[in-house]
Amino acid sequence: MKIHIDIDCFFVSAARIIDPSLEHKAVAIGGRSDTKIFNKEAKYQSVNLQNAGSFVPIFYKTYEEKDDQLSGFKDEDGRIRGILTTSSYEARAYGVKTAMSIKEALGLCPQLIIKAPNMTLYQKLSHELHEFLQTRIPLIEQASIDEFYGDVSGWIEDADVPAFIDNLRHEIKRHTQLPVSIGAAKTRYIAKLATTYAKPFGCKSITEHEFDKFVNPIPVDSFAGIGRSMSARLKSAQIHTLGDIRARRGTLESWGPYAKELYKRINGESDGEIQTQHRRKSIGISRTFDPLYDRIELKRRVHVLARHLSYAIQKLEVIPTVFHLSIAYEMSKSSHKNISLCEIFTEKKFDSLCLALLREADIYKRLHVIRLSINCSSFTRDSRKELSLLGFEEEQKMKELSRQTQKMREKYGIDTLKWGSEF
Repeated sequence: MKIHIDIDCFFVSAARIIDPSLEHKAVAIGGRSDTKIFNKEAKYQSVNLQNAGSFVPIFYKTYEEKDDQLSGFKDEDGRIRGILTTSSYEARAYGVKTAMSIKEALGLCPQLIIKAPNMTLYQKLSHELHEFLQTRIPLIEQASIDEFYGDVSGWIEDADVPAFIDNLRHEIKRHTQLPVSIGAAKTRYIAKLATTYAKPFGCKSITEHEFDKFVNPIPVDSFAGIGRSMSARLKSAQIHTLGDIRARRGTLESWGPYAKELYKRINGESDGEIQTQHRRKSIGISRTFDPLYDRIELKRRVHVLARHLSYAIQKLEVIPTVFHLSIAYEMSKSSHKNISLCEIFTEKKFDSLCLALLREADIYKRLHVIRLSINCSSFTRDSRKELSLLGFEEEQKMKELSRQTQKMREKYGIDTLKWGSEF
């Protein structure tokens, strides 16, 4: 059987390890986008790539003290800013939800304790749990910072799996102090679904004879892989539960390959192998900030984001060939542009490319910008594209310059060397 392990309210659970007085209280982790990245004064900054797999994000850390009390979420005018990234079950009882504004959450639950994110701690605990699971399960896959899959087929008898996962969750709690929920089923997709119904700090095994009774009543929105558009399409066809989907195989198959695969996953016919080593397929950086109209300042911020992302790309030692920049404006407007470029990666070229993408993507010049995102993908190791040899000698010189710049930043921080246009 396959098992799925998910840390309950991970960020809150991590905060409770540091501060046990938070136990059984309404707690939430709130975040304001790290716009300090755009400050013109130098900071000692580095990038953390620990556990950086396909679905595990990188993050940039600044060696400064962070205020994790409510005062840390107030702007210069005293307004409470930021959104919640997660909340405890005690907070959820008041209607507090992920992605809710801190101000709205405090309106629902005035006694809510807000803590700032601590990504260094989260990465450390995630890494410790991963290492522990490797001593208990033959094949273990880290799917995200707080989510793991395991394969116990041929190692634990199916009949013994319920006792095994029940014992495992208690072992994890003793070893890492983290509460987890675990689901088990014949496929990873159903195991993940079982975990949802095991929370909090529970376990649930779905055997073959329990499959229909468990799966059929579940709303379509609860299945991972069914997003808003697919959910709307299903409901327009009077398909509201997973049982409805299983009864309408022909309908799903007529909608194309994705819907056909979705049906197989829900019906327990499709499964995925446990991948013990994930290779990152893309890397990106984004920041949300107060509405900004000044296009010169916008360009400066693209320089800053490009510099940070370039540092991470060179740290990963990959060569991306597809580059994407997106802009979010006020009034729910957005725009994006992407380009393919099969050449040696250098920071100077990447910086120029990002500025070019900004010029093309910025189509609502009368609107204020509230978010910038840059993403790079299709690394040459995963692509059949061949790098261009045009200007190879000049490229090698620039690559050596990028390499030396990287060494300086590794030693003294990302802000040690900046582009002149950032000032």
